[in-house]
Amino acid sequence: MVSRSMLDHFSALKDPRQSWRVVYPLPEILLLVLCATLSGMEDFVEIRLWGDLRLEFLRRFLPYERGLPAHDTLNDVINALSPDLFKECFTNWVAQLCEEAPDIIAIDGKTSRRSHDRAKGRAPLHLVSAWAARQRLVLGQEATEAKSNEITAIPLLLERLELAGAFVTIDAMGTQTAIAETIRAKGADYLLALKGNRPATHADVERFFADPPAEMIADTLETIDNDHGRLELRRHTVCHDVGWLFSDRRYPDEPRFPGLAMIGMIETIVERDGRTQRDRRYYLCSTTLDAQTFARAVRAHWGIENGLHWVLDVVFHDDLARLRSGSGPQNMAIVRHIAINLLRKPTDKHSLKVSTENAPNLDPDYHRKH
Repeated sequence: MVSRSMLDHFSALKDPRQSWRVVYPLPEILLLVLCATLSGMEDFVEIRLWGDLRLEFLRRFLPYERGLPAHDTLNDVINALSPDLFKECFTNWVAQLCEEAPDIIAIDGKTSRRSHDRAKGRAPLHLVSAWAARQRLVLGQEATEAKSNEITAIPLLLERLELAGAFVTIDAMGTQTAIAETIRAKGADYLLALKGNRPATHADVERFFADPPAEMIADTLETIDNDHGRLELRRHTVCHDVGWLFSDRRYPDEPRFPGLAMIGMIETIVERDGRTQRDRRYYLCSTTLDAQTFARAVRAHWGIENGLHWVLDVVFHDDLARLRSGSGPQNMAIVRHIAINLLRKPTDKHSLKVSTENAPNLDPDYHRKH
């Protein structure tokens, strides 16, 4: 069955302008901004100049009877769009892209460093995103004005996602009982990093893995990476016996994570330039994994750094974006996420940098060919 066109998924967006003053229809503005962003344009001046050169391409999809709006108009309209409704449209569109349920969903945050406005006391935009590790798709996003607000942003993001059967991984900022409860209530399992923000639990788990009883270790795995003069050994250890964490004692940080079924540790030993560095990381999990699956899940989580955050900075220059007013920073972040998902076609073996240069900047038919 042929699905609706991508623009139809965003037809629910309300035009913020008074109807009698609309000269350039909202779908035309959205298509222009998206296509120019796909081609590497970074601000509304560049977007308008790109549109002047590619107007015939744009008219393949929409009429543009009155040509293109000025860059100030683009800025005003994008700033005024409802980010909540835009996020909802994005989530509905992505649901149509997923041919099967994601197995691992990584949740992590990123700050757009130039989006602050000191004169108005506005902090830079911090965006918490959900990343489908296997399908390499952005599933959704929730904006905050500080990294510390991830604790409140993550549940809002999770509520909008289809999580049934998925495995959700989050770094230590998200290791909160309420977040674990949200994940479990939606039919998913969690793997949460454990650090000093849960001091008592962290201390208990750290002491356990310092000298674990052999009969309590369910499985272990060692992996070795050796390249560029750097030798890295990783030891993965999992324990399925967690009853000892729930004794009769009571303290403020006592673990009450719903369905906690496993704790895990990764010990990393890195040798480089004659020096050795050791590090241990700990995890809480709501299902019993063997060591190999545990290792795969942790590696998949860090894929969000290379698959999303690195791409935003290197390909789309997100850290240099200076849009600071209204809802513009949030809305353009969604546009960039749409662009990443469109460029992640499984049949296209080119890098994202090559894709942005060819789609449709140099070759208007690029995405039809790949």
